[in-house]
Amino acid sequence: MNDIRPVSQLRITAIPRLAAGGRWRVEAMRAISEPMFLWFTKGQGRITIAGTTRGYTAHNAVFIPPGVMHGFEVGPQVFGTAVFFGRDSGLTLPETPQHLRIREVHAQQEVNVILDSLQREMESDIPAHDRATRHYLGLLGVWLERQAVRAAPEQPKLDAARRLVARYTALMERDFRQGTGVGEFAAALGVTPTHLTRCCRVACGRSAIEVLQDRRIFEARRMLAETKLPVSKIGEALGFSSPAYFTRCFQHLTGRSPSAFRQEI
Repeated sequence: MNDIRPVSQLRITAIPRLAAGGRWRVEAMRAISEPMFLWFTKGQGRITIAGTTRGYTAHNAVFIPPGVMHGFEVGPQVFGTAVFFGRDSGLTLPETPQHLRIREVHAQQEVNVILDSLQREMESDIPAHDRATRHYLGLLGVWLERQAVRAAPEQPKLDAARRLVARYTALMERDFRQGTGVGEFAAALGVTPTHLTRCCRVACGRSAIEVLQDRRIFEARRMLAETKLPVSKIGEALGFSSPAYFTRCFQHLTGRSPSAFRQEI
């Protein structure tokens, strides 16, 4: 039987808290190295996964595999729970992103009970709470698998444009630190920059360069917030040709310089 070795990496948090350090932390395009589950219980907004934007509302469940680019709106009326599974959890989880609209009241209640129980065991110090945590996390994986199978016939199929944008975001996630431009990404995908941008606008309402800029500037903000690297080194690590060019791009897209942003956080 698979075991969840790095239980300490498991984290559960309220969705609004994800934006506690700034809404850019959840709204900008980014990817993480562990599976993530989102359960929205109140509010609505838009979520972009692998370059495709859809609306979400209460009782929507979203699963995002590691390495998949995503971002979502978190307005003041949005509530719910985020589960970060940690790396190498050993669980059987979907290999592709899932956006599930859970209409059955029983299924809504079931996931609420699992999440409440999981949180309670994680915060407990009673005997066997670690083992109970593993089992509840496994139940969450089972619930997700069953809901995905149930919803499969109703899930919209990705058209050619969205499939191309998914490939673009995957390639971007791999190479965005190298200073690769939209033209080079388009060439690698076997299309023209114009066609790639047209498909991006269909899939998420933004151009190909806007998606790329969003990803790079998120990483810049993260590094400014979480490291002590000099601004020049951050720009270099993200493929900008010079510190001055990095500063101009950052200021143009965020309204303040990298140094000012770092001072404000």
